[in-house]
Amino acid sequence: MPIPVLSIITWLPMASALIAACISNRRDNLFKIIALITLLGQGICFLTILYRLPFPLSCEPSQYASTSLFFVERFSWVCFPLGKLGMLSSNYYLGIDGLNIGLVALALIVMFIGIIASWHIKKYVKAYFILYLLLNTLIIGSLLSLDFLLFYIFFEITLIPIYFFIGLWGDTKGPYAATKFFLYTLLGTILILVVLIGLGLSAYDPIATGIHTGIINTPLHESVVAETVNMVQQMVQNNQIASKDIVHTFDIPLMADVKNFVPNASFDVASGKLLGGYPLRLLGFLILLIGFLIKLAVVPFHSWLPDAHVQAPTPISIVLAGILLKLGGYGLLRTAYSIFPEGAVFYGFWIGILGVGCSIYAALNALAMQDLKRMIAYASIAHMGFFLLGLSSLTAEGMQGALYQLISHGLITTLLFLLVEVLYKRTNNRTINHYSGLAARMPYYTTLTLIAFSAALGLPGFSGFIAELLVLLGAFQSAIYSTYLPIGLGILGGLCILLNATYYVWTIQRMFTGKFSLYLPTLEPTLKDIDVQERIVLLSVIVLVAVLGLCPNLLLNLTRDTLIHLVDRIQEVGQDNLQKLFM
Repeated sequence: MPIPVLSIITWLPMASALIAACISNRRDNLFKIIALITLLGQGICFLTILYRLPFPLSCEPSQYASTSLFFVERFSWVCFPLGKLGMLSSNYYLGIDGLNIGLVALALIVMFIGIIASWHIKKYVKAYFILYLLLNTLIIGSLLSLDFLLFYIFFEITLIPIYFFIGLWGDTKGPYAATKFFLYTLLGTILILVVLIGLGLSAYDPIATGIHTGIINTPLHESVVAETVNMVQQMVQNNQIASKDIVHTFDIPLMADVKNFVPNASFDVASGKLLGGYPLRLLGFLILLIGFLIKLAVVPFHSWLPDAHVQAPTPISIVLAGILLKLGGYGLLRTAYSIFPEGAVFYGFWIGILGVGCSIYAALNALAMQDLKRMIAYASIAHMGFFLLGLSSLTAEGMQGALYQLISHGLITTLLFLLVEVLYKRTNNRTINHYSGLAARMPYYTTLTLIAFSAALGLPGFSGFIAELLVLLGAFQSAIYSTYLPIGLGILGGLCILLNATYYVWTIQRMFTGKFSLYLPTLEPTLKDIDVQERIVLLSVIVLVAVLGLCPNLLLNLTRDTLIHLVDRIQEVGQDNLQKLFM
């Protein structure tokens, strides 16, 4: 029996949290060590996965999944009757492919750095690290889940640890920011839940249905030939299998195949069902889009993010911007774009408009910010606009750039928040105008900040450059060859890069150049340059950003085939579904 390595990576932090809960509150350092050892254990498991994966990662779609999946763990965990509608089943279904492998690596790196940054936590240490370990499990579980219900459970519960982190360990307005975050993101998850329920009642598992009706005599997927599955699908389409015998499913790979939808169900392509004169499948995509955009903090659903960043402790800002925002982008790719490809085609232009508008609006706001954390928050929103532009192109290059942007920005924003924390620990102040001429007093800090800002600007040699290059290539290719986007959006995307540079350059000019001065001169003795430990952490992240900038194939070889197949499927199946919806 193979070792369930994905389950180990997912549930190891939860097991550590249970152990920590049994330890006396007085052993503060022990909780930190447990969390650190847990992340190291997860890292070892992940390296084992990388070692055993084929490189480059190939994509060979099968009868049961739209892409190749590796280290799959799947068994039934929820199954209950729906009366005349049949059975509803949900599986404990984990797997890894080109869509989530880079984000899992990012999550482990960001969570590890978050522990290092949390070492100075003094308040409710036990509760802090137990919640941190719980959040670890929820994030990894969200990324690895291939069952929509399982994904939703992990995704939804992430709200709880973040709410307490901001409310209990945040600044004076932490409870307000925590409540705002919770209500905003809860609204997004409720929207996702509405579509989740509709999909669960519309999609079915042909293999489970065949077993339930006695057509298939074995529960092993590998032994079921394609002809048998096609026969069950055809029988369902011809109403030869009674509704009460159909086994409904939340299996995302199965939902990606339109043949696995019950005839005349809400999200069946051929049913032609409308709501307010609008096809339900397009509405389903739109609702999922809005739900995940709230989590992604894209304009106009962004106002919770700056408040959350300013009030949250820096380690939580690192986790929030470095990986939690990325769950929204991943959710879009894994669910909305995979299950409703026609929605990706139909709304592509408007998603591109939203992405460019988001970048421009957020960049202008970042330029006006005085708080360093708030500026970085708006910079994050601007970069997520670029992610949307890549998605809207519906090209392999644009999609790769969008996913690369998620991973690249996760590392860069982690670096930026670490630099803010260095300054804040010394002066307890993040106001940009309260500093001048820091280069004269903190040369090492200034050098690393300039490198970090260069990476955030997307200069060649850093991962941000690769992401932006691929996104723009995709946007122009879409405009020239596919006509999904007008060429003007590609041009505006390029201008957004220039606009994003302004607030970084302006910050450098105000804080690091000129004559040295502080708003409170009494703080001058505390303003010491970075120490050895801080240099090691900062340089480690810089090295990762540079490696992805100089050797992009390390990541692209893991994601390329999966994204190429996703794009081909969206263009082919999406166009075909659109024709059926508007026949």
